Amino acid sequence: MSGAANIEDRGMTFGVEEEFFLIDPETRDLLADPDPRIFESCAANCGPHKVVHEFMRSQIETNTRVCDSVADVRAALVETRRIVADAAAEFGARPLASSTHPFAAWRSQVVTPRKRYRSIEMTLQDAVRRLIIGGMHIHLGFGGAGSRIRVMTALRRHLPLLHALSASSPFSGGRATGFKSYRLNIFGGLPRTGMPAPLASQADFERVVDNYRRMNFIGDSSELWWDIRPAKAYPTIELRICDICPDLEDAVTIAALYACLARRLLRLDRQGALPPEPPTEIIVENRWLASRYGVLAFLGDAENGGRVDIDDYARNLVEELTEDARALRCETELRRVLDIVRLGSGADRQIDHYRLRLLEGDSEQEALRAVVDLTAAETVQALDAPRP
Repeated sequence: MSGAANIEDRGMTFGVEEEFFLIDPETRDLLADPDPRIFESCAANCGPHKVVHEFMRSQIETNTRVCDSVADVRAALVETRRIVADAAAEFGARPLASSTHPFAAWRSQVVTPRKRYRSIEMTLQDAVRRLIIGGMHIHLGFGGAGSRIRVMTALRRHLPLLHALSASSPFSGGRATGFKSYRLNIFGGLPRTGMPAPLASQADFERVVDNYRRMNFIGDSSELWWDIRPAKAYPTIELRICDICPDLEDAVTIAALYACLARRLLRLDRQGALPPEPPTEIIVENRWLASRYGVLAFLGDAENGGRVDIDDYARNLVEELTEDARALRCETELRRVLDIVRLGSGADRQIDHYRLRLLEGDSEQEALRAVVDLTAAETVQALDAPRP
């Protein structure tokens, strides 16, 4: 992509990866060794999309085709979720869009027998074996390489909000963790994760990659598992901090917010007017608050000091992005950010359902199975629903 082309002329491209668990419909536990025909059926019926194995055999990942609008993202996600849901139903499984499984034991899982995964396991040992987690990655294509790096850096301050909106992992190992997104706690046990340092140019990024490579820490940049990064295979910036959303419309909303933020920051970059960078340690602190409290967080205000209610922060941001949402034809989707903040994310619905089941007399194990049922139903509820 040419950095000289206006974003209004070139538009944006999207691609979304979703990592699902495959569960046993009877026990609601993970299928450590699911029927391989699930993957074969997906491969045969995926059309322009991709459906691939994940590190654990109990997971399956979808990659949408390249999309040219937020509405197109919605249509593509309906298609990819339907592909997985149909194949899973045919061969004794259900897909689960949750970033942790409420009670599955990581010691019972089986690593997919591929050379790359075996190599990762050999190096990272139990740090990677306990990764019973799934996420959502959104690729966004825009501008030239240098502008993408600068916009990526400017986006870092907004990652806590994007993460809070997606939170869907409040349970792990049969326990209520106290977090809205426990996934980041588990994933943080790996090297080269978390918030990237501020980068000002493509050359800055290439120096980071070269340093890692000359010390034989990585083979290529795909092994930098940051919250946001330049993609290796595509001219995109890959948003990686988000949990997978049980509700497909939440995923679409996050894609709209991400695109509007990038569009606004790209315009500012072309004017030489990107805002000053807040301290990375403050962004990291807000990241932790978003993981802990989700849409109930009070984030640190790096500009004015003190704390800001995430609701006020989101409301002001949505108003600032009105012009960009109009240009990207996603005004309705952007304003839905406020609905997620008001009504809660997938994590809030899981916690509320768990507590309700306990109040109604369920044991903890029964309540956790009910959470799986709720989330599995949300995973596929949009497939036959009319467009909002």
